[in-house]
Amino acid sequence: MLAKRIIPCLDVRDGQVVKGVQFRNHEIIGDIVPLAQRYAAEGADELVFYDITASSDGRVVDKSWVAKVAEVIDIPFCVAGGIKSLEDAARILSFGADKISINSPALADPALITRLADRFGVQCIVVGVDTWFDSETGKYHVNQYTGDESRTRVTQWETLDWVQEVQKLGAGEIVLNMMNQDGVRNGYDLVQLKKVREVCHVPLIASGGAGTMEHFLEAFRDANVDGALAASVFHKQLINIGELKAYLAQQGVEIRVC
Repeated sequence: MLAKRIIPCLDVRDGQVVKGVQFRNHEIIGDIVPLAQRYAAEGADELVFYDITASSDGRVVDKSWVAKVAEVIDIPFCVAGGIKSLEDAARILSFGADKISINSPALADPALITRLADRFGVQCIVVGVDTWFDSETGKYHVNQYTGDESRTRVTQWETLDWVQEVQKLGAGEIVLNMMNQDGVRNGYDLVQLKKVREVCHVPLIASGGAGTMEHFLEAFRDANVDGALAASVFHKQLINIGELKAYLAQQGVEIRVC
């Protein structure tokens, strides 16, 4: 069995790490490189960086900080933000990123997933899925351009259908960003995770809702996700990654202990 992964998420805007609640009202957390160094030192298994306005602004992630991060950490990291072509991806990987993640550009051009997987290998192609539960219809829908709340739109894709589609196209990993839970720290949406797990046959990463160590345990134990991504509990130092991993190991979770 592969070890479960703990993955801090750093949302980047205007060269700084920010954090919102349900993808809105972002506050500045701090500088990118020192935070990356801190999380690597605490024992994170990998890091994910989202340039949250790159797609809605029609630009590619700023590559200058990607190279700086690669110089100072020795764990894998993934970068997302406006990657719309093989050339965009090649540049970011050449700057030191281990994986690239696409979200809104994949919705605009689904075949992009296949082109990237064919060129770079499925192992470094992650698809992010921003999913919102509509309580009126009882359905989960994929959203696009969520980094800018004024441009966010609901797509025609239901989440389970899109998860299956991106796997057919070549996604090597899926990050499920559960927007309803984002930043509120009351637990991952286990109901949704279990539904997605049933149709997801590549590594699945849970994102949105972690507030306690027990929430991570629930995601691993009850939904069998491969990794758990979180932001605010790490940014605000409510949970130490080393202590979290020790707790999970005590609970019988297969994890790389620092």
